[in-house]
Amino acid sequence: MIPKTGLRFSRSARGKGSTATRRIAPDDCLGAIIDVQEFFLAQADKRLRPRITSSTGDLVRLLGYFKIPLLVTLERPVARKGGLPAEIAGHLGETSNVFEKDFFDLTKEGRIRNHLRRLKKRQVIVAGCETDVCVLQSCLGLIGLGYEVFLVEDLVFSSAGEVDAAIARMRAEGAVLLTYKSLYYELIEAVEGGRHAQQMLARLGPFPDEIPDSVE
Repeated sequence: MIPKTGLRFSRSARGKGSTATRRIAPDDCLGAIIDVQEFFLAQADKRLRPRITSSTGDLVRLLGYFKIPLLVTLERPVARKGGLPAEIAGHLGETSNVFEKDFFDLTKEGRIRNHLRRLKKRQVIVAGCETDVCVLQSCLGLIGLGYEVFLVEDLVFSSAGEVDAAIARMRAEGAVLLTYKSLYYELIEAVEGGRHAQQMLARLGPFPDEIPDSVE
């Protein structure tokens, strides 16, 4: 079966019916930050908002260092729901692309599907909101297209107090849950020799010490 992205993935590549360990491959993945906008942030716990924006900005910097393309979505109408907070937008680089969307599931947007097809990646690292709506539907859509989805559990949020059912459903459909800290070290480990290896330094430059290894 050929997914709508035009990329070929086997059933086992998605983790269905396979016991193979799935690891993140920096050269074969992209990041997706879903609808981190003021309208949704305002509905989150006030104590969590600074952490959400700051740590999502750290995620952008982390992916940027590894030259992992980043797809950012904003739910319409943006004039009412707001754009990306400055703490996040200020870290977007040349490999970042921002798309507005009308659907909860980002894969239903033609421009986004075309962008995914052009990138030719097979893994997606997902963060954003709302856990039980746009994140859930987008993860289901990405899995349906054959992508391996890695959900950064401490960088998703919702106005709902109970999202366990949504998390369970994503996991049941094949999404891999991990923390920002796990992602941080897995990306470093993915480069042969680790953070101080000559290969990593030559290709990516010195690793920025100011990028924290965990969510504060």
